[in-house]
Amino acid sequence: MNLNHLEALALTQKIAFSLDEAQLSRVEVVVLPPFVCLRSVQTLVDGDRLLLGYGAQDVSPHDSGAYTGDVGGPMLAKLGCTYVVVGHSERRAYHGEDDAVVNTKVVAAFRNVLTPILCVGETLDVREAGEHLAYTTAQLEGALAAVAAQDAQRIVVAYEPVWAIGTGQVATPDDAQEVCAAIRQRLAQLYSPALAAGVRVLYGGSVKSGNAAEILGRRDVDGALVGGASLDGAEFAAICVAAGNQADIG
Repeated sequence: MNLNHLEALALTQKIAFSLDEAQLSRVEVVVLPPFVCLRSVQTLVDGDRLLLGYGAQDVSPHDSGAYTGDVGGPMLAKLGCTYVVVGHSERRAYHGEDDAVVNTKVVAAFRNVLTPILCVGETLDVREAGEHLAYTTAQLEGALAAVAAQDAQRIVVAYEPVWAIGTGQVATPDDAQEVCAAIRQRLAQLYSPALAAGVRVLYGGSVKSGNAAEILGRRDVDGALVGGASLDGAEFAAICVAAGNQADIG
């Protein structure tokens, strides 16, 4: 929960103007501002024809009705959003959202032709117990309950180790690869190897320009869900450049 709409506009502009067309052609860059900033960001992106995508940080399971404070998928779609984050660790921790609730939001996103960015990841006690792979893949499976392959093929999965979010601690590139590979393997089991190969799996957890290249260089890490570093336009742009360079190498 950061930035008012003026600050969001300034940050979006800085990101866009820090990346040239060639750089933006190598990597998809998406900004995810708070709900109250979405209309302003839409106007900026459309008016200046910026080569950025944008989306929301959450979505209601309900499209409309007496759910005061909720923001439904049709509202986000009308604003031109293409992505929406679901299952973020902070929503799970502070709002009590379990896998069943996350599943309803995944379904709501697909119902409104939005691409869900599904967040999964373990707490420190789970990792120390050696149960991180089972834990994250169980979250994945719960969130995709009854989701057909034609929808599942469009999902983006973000592995965010909770113990590394905003703490300065970072999973090693090998840690990120291990869990991202397990996520892809579970998708192959749930659907098919071809579907799993096409799904983008991101890493999120204290990603910075200094560690992005090494993390994104791992085989099963397709991109990054950037947290605190995204509030610094130059730093975020540098991460985007690192991602683009890895795409060239790959």
